[in-house]
Amino acid sequence: MCGIVGAVAQRNVVPILIEGLRKLEYRGYDSAGIALLNGAMERVRSVGRVADLEARANEVNAQAPTGIAHTRWATHGGVTEINAHPHASLSVNAEVSVVHNGIIENHEALRSALRAKGYEFFSQTDTEVIAHLLHSLVDSGLKLFDAVKQAVRQLEGAYAIAAISTREPNTVVGSRKGSPLLLGVGKGGSGLGENFLASDASALLQVTKYVAYLEEGDVVEIRLDGYTVVDHEGNPADRPVVESQLSADSIELGKYDHYMQKEIFEQPGAIANTLEMVTSSSSLSAGLFGADAEDIFARTKQVLILACGTSFHAGLVAKYWIESVAKVPVSVEIASEYRYRESVPLPDTLVMTISQSGETIDTISALQHAQSQGMTDSLTICNVPESALIRASKLRFLTRAGPEIGVASTKAFTTQLAALFVLTLVLAKQRGKLTPEREHELLVQLRHLPAALNKVLECEPVVRHWAHRFAPKEHALFLGRGVHFPIAMEGALKLKEITYIHAEAYAAGELKHGPLALVDHQMPVVVVAPNDALIEKLKSNLQEVRARGGELFVFADQDTRIEPSDGINIVNLHDHAGLLSPILHVVPLQLLAYHAALARGTDVDKPRNLAKSVTVE
Repeated sequence: MCGIVGAVAQRNVVPILIEGLRKLEYRGYDSAGIALLNGAMERVRSVGRVADLEARANEVNAQAPTGIAHTRWATHGGVTEINAHPHASLSVNAEVSVVHNGIIENHEALRSALRAKGYEFFSQTDTEVIAHLLHSLVDSGLKLFDAVKQAVRQLEGAYAIAAISTREPNTVVGSRKGSPLLLGVGKGGSGLGENFLASDASALLQVTKYVAYLEEGDVVEIRLDGYTVVDHEGNPADRPVVESQLSADSIELGKYDHYMQKEIFEQPGAIANTLEMVTSSSSLSAGLFGADAEDIFARTKQVLILACGTSFHAGLVAKYWIESVAKVPVSVEIASEYRYRESVPLPDTLVMTISQSGETIDTISALQHAQSQGMTDSLTICNVPESALIRASKLRFLTRAGPEIGVASTKAFTTQLAALFVLTLVLAKQRGKLTPEREHELLVQLRHLPAALNKVLECEPVVRHWAHRFAPKEHALFLGRGVHFPIAMEGALKLKEITYIHAEAYAAGELKHGPLALVDHQMPVVVVAPNDALIEKLKSNLQEVRARGGELFVFADQDTRIEPSDGINIVNLHDHAGLLSPILHVVPLQLLAYHAALARGTDVDKPRNLAKSVTVE
């Protein structure tokens, strides 16, 4: 959530800042702004989209060689221009502007101390205290770099910061703790003439592919002649400059109308890329998860999965897989709840985190909590190679989904499932629960998975038709059984996220224990119906719905023998895919949410109140 871009150059940086914010729109935001140094300090802020900010900047002919920019997702204070970033502290002696991602937990104490010094507050945000705190330090004679180093020692919470001061017109200073910030090295990686800061490398592809990922507590200063980085103790730090593997094409819409649509249809390729090392081999190896994986897996007696949102649903699917195939007990915890309850740490636990961004603050904090309790064997499944979770874990598996811009996760989810299935097989093999014949059979199925996904995507025309019937509804139920219950949960989440239709998922056997009271002719009921061991029981649940007048929308395997009739709508997907069925069955649910959102006219890629990378509690 929230986006930061900073630039120092020998040219006008306003187009760079605006374009950088545009590339960060996927993170979710409700206002935007820029602060510029061109002799004096100038700020331009706007509630709404980056396009609104750009129009305002053009109206005042904003130009400068130094600046910072921000997209805000409201936490402290409402969505107003006065709460939009950048925030400033102004006086005749110095002017300081700052942008900030994260939450400052001790902002009230800092505000009281700063008010006692005569500072006046205009916004409701926690960020304004950083601006005044920096100003007080700069006004005392400190360089901005030293002021930031001192200021961050007083801040409690999570932050990524970028700041500018009128006393140093060709300098931007940044720092990070618990929220991502990276350095972009300009001029082909030389850093001579221009340098940049950003929350995400995608914001800088327009100017450089050379980036350095900052560590927790780092403070960085960028100038025309280069940059300086110190660690959390103030010691010089050498952060390696790498060439980003992102391409401009990967973050462009191309032939698609929305990023969510693009990413749904990218799933066959994303799965193929994620499984490349697996499917090109004749057998599975623990080394896929890291050099120490074999030793760690050998002593693993149980698995603890920590995740949020869509990734939590992936963890629930993994619980079914790992327990049934590898015979290892699994607990799945919502990361934001786990760290705040009294849990019982168990020895020989593999703590696994799942995240698209690897920067989700709740998941990072949950992992740190588990490690503080002595559970140090850790594995992260993630889509971002230099993310905080990857760096904090002993083992890792990269999903290689490519950039996911749409706020509602699609290809990140299915690639997470693919990675979790590989983990299941590796754990089973190491425990002697997977025969060579079964291993070969499942590897063949994995190789076929991209083609199977392409086949499933052919159901889009029928789903589009269904979606128009969903559009007027305000409520929906989703049903699944066994390993497909988490898939029903994911389908309900997708519908909620982008259509704003209230949707809930239940294990189908729970219908008669309460939810059946909701069913009438106004209630659409979406059913995940693979031809597995529970299909006959599921059919009984469908009859319970029809007896109460509910209309059924069933995603079934071809051989389930569920026939369409009045009030029963069927999409037959394919032959039963066995253990891999959840990966295939979630795709039509994504398409249903997407097309229902189009029919309702909501903002598919940037749903209200939501953010892509949740870096605040």
